[in-house]
Amino acid sequence: MSIDDERYHIDKVEDVEISASSSGDGEMAARSSVPVLPPLPRIKSEKAKKSKLYVAIVIILGLAFKLKWIILFLLTKVKTLFLALNVLKFGAVLKTGLSMIVCIWAYALAWGWQFAAGFVLLIFVHEMGHAIALRYFGIKSGVPVFIPFVGAFIAMKELPRNVRIEAWTGIAGPLLGTAGAVLCWAIAIWRGELFWFALAYTGFFLNIFNLIPLSPLDGGRTVAVISPKIWILGFIGILVLFIQSFNPILLFILFISGGNIISQWRKGGSRDEEYYRVPFYTKALISVVYFSLIGFLVFGMSMTHFTLPVAS
Repeated sequence: MSIDDERYHIDKVEDVEISASSSGDGEMAARSSVPVLPPLPRIKSEKAKKSKLYVAIVIILGLAFKLKWIILFLLTKVKTLFLALNVLKFGAVLKTGLSMIVCIWAYALAWGWQFAAGFVLLIFVHEMGHAIALRYFGIKSGVPVFIPFVGAFIAMKELPRNVRIEAWTGIAGPLLGTAGAVLCWAIAIWRGELFWFALAYTGFFLNIFNLIPLSPLDGGRTVAVISPKIWILGFIGILVLFIQSFNPILLFILFISGGNIISQWRKGGSRDEEYYRVPFYTKALISVVYFSLIGFLVFGMSMTHFTLPVAS
C-alpha cells in the first residue's frame, strides 16, 4: 500500500471487555465489542506537500480574480462601517460611559445601586436634551461627562450665535429631563412602588434646581433672553441656600456665577447689543415655556413627595 494514496486499511479490530460491578446480592458483568483503530500513518512526502500548497495558491488567486467585484464591494462596506464608527466617536462615547459607571458606583455607596443607576440615567436624559438642541442649532460640542456628586456637563466648542439659541439650548435639558421624571412618575402610579415615586421626585427636583435663573445653570442661560439682570435674583437664592446648608457645590456655583455677573456688567458695545437683540415674541415664548415648566415641576414634586412614617 502506498503512503501517498491516503487510503488505509483497518487490519485489526480488538475486543475490549468492559466490566461493571455493583455492590449488593450479586455481581453483573457486561461485554461489548468496540472497534479500536490502529494509529494512522502521518508521514507525507515534502513533494506532495509543496504541490498541494501551489494548487491552493492558484485556486485562491483564481477565485479572487473571478470575485474581485464582490470583494471590492465588501471592502467598500467595511470602509463605510469604519467611517460610521468614526462619526460615532467611540472614544467619546466610552468617556461618557465610564464617567457614568463611576458616578453610579459613587452614588451607590450612599443610596444603593438601583437608585444610583436611575439617578444617573435621569441626569443622562437631561444632558441629552442639551446635546440634541446643540446638534439642531449646529453648535459643535463634546459629549456628556459625569462628575460624582457634582452632576454632568457638555463642553461647547463654540459659542451660540445669539441669546435666542443660548436660551433654547439651555432649557432643552430641563424639558427632556422633565419628560424622564414624568416617565418615572407614570411607572410609580402603575406599580405603586415608593422607589419610582422617589426617583420621579428626584428628577423633578434636579430639573427645577437647574432652572434657577443664574449662569452657568440652565435657568441663567434661559432667562438671559429676557434680561441678564435676573441673574441677581438667582444669585441671592443660591446664597440663601448655601447659608442654610453650607453645601460646597453651592459655593462653587456662587463663585462661577459671581464672575459671570461681574463680567456681564463690565461688557458693553454694539457686539453685546447685537447678541441680546431678539424679537419680542421670542422673549414672550421662551418666558412662557420657562415659567410654565417651573410651575409643572413644582406640581410634580408635590405629587411625588411622601413622608415615610418613623418606626417606633
